[in-house]
Amino acid sequence: MNKTNDFALHLTSFFSQYLPGERNLSVNTIASYRDTFRLLFLFCEKQKSLPANRITLALFTKEFLVEFLHWIETERGCSIMTRNQRLYAIRGFIRYVQSKSPDNLLEFTRILTTASAKRTAKTIVSYLTELELEILFQQPDIKTRQGRRDLVLLVLLYDTAARVQELADIRVKDVRLVSPAVITLRGKGNKYRQVPIMNRTKDLLQGFLEDHKKHNWGTAIGEAPLFSNPQHQKLSRWGISHILNKYVELARKDSRFNVGFPVTPHVLRHAKAIVYAQKV
Repeated sequence: MNKTNDFALHLTSFFSQYLPGERNLSVNTIASYRDTFRLLFLFCEKQKSLPANRITLALFTKEFLVEFLHWIETERGCSIMTRNQRLYAIRGFIRYVQSKSPDNLLEFTRILTTASAKRTAKTIVSYLTELELEILFQQPDIKTRQGRRDLVLLVLLYDTAARVQELADIRVKDVRLVSPAVITLRGKGNKYRQVPIMNRTKDLLQGFLEDHKKHNWGTAIGEAPLFSNPQHQKLSRWGISHILNKYVELARKDSRFNVGFPVTPHVLRHAKAIVYAQKV
């Protein structure tokens, strides 16, 4: 193999075949790997005057990797957690390519055995109280179809403790309302799990689905996204976070909603666990 294009050939195979095929990684995980190599290209261009098409596998040494990780921390302002994620992505590529490039095996082994992640301080995840959750759930205007959709979205995000992407990926056929009522979620690595839901959530979903089926989707209703925009496209992760932020800002007008931290979808996930723990 030509040494000048060995990196390009292996990286292309890594993204087009290995990650989605052999590893069966999710689209979001692959996107995170892709972001790592975009940063690597930028580092090589700015710090090494080395364009992407001139990068070879011989460049990958422990010293080079340490320098890159230091750069994304100091120059790019990345957190230690992000720095560690970039390290894991590159090590994943090195594991993939080490058997295909024996000439570089010594350096690859050094990277895999000595380039380690930094320790991060454990963070305390904030959560909403039952009262704060109730105030939040009162914000959507259920007289409108969008408001009814948003209420179901917020309640389901809390009740299932789903990740944002898991919520976005729910289709109508993933909802089962006969006893016991459950939602099927597709998680990381395309692993499925069924999550039971409360009676209140079940009742909200019942009415929401009846309204859902009245609209012409141009596809089998079971395959339609549970949460969609006016163009009948499933909501994105950003769209779901935007909806949550919208109602959090409305809830802040209530003096009882005394929340001094950003309310993210993960906060609702954590709230479910805390509220459950307080009741058992």
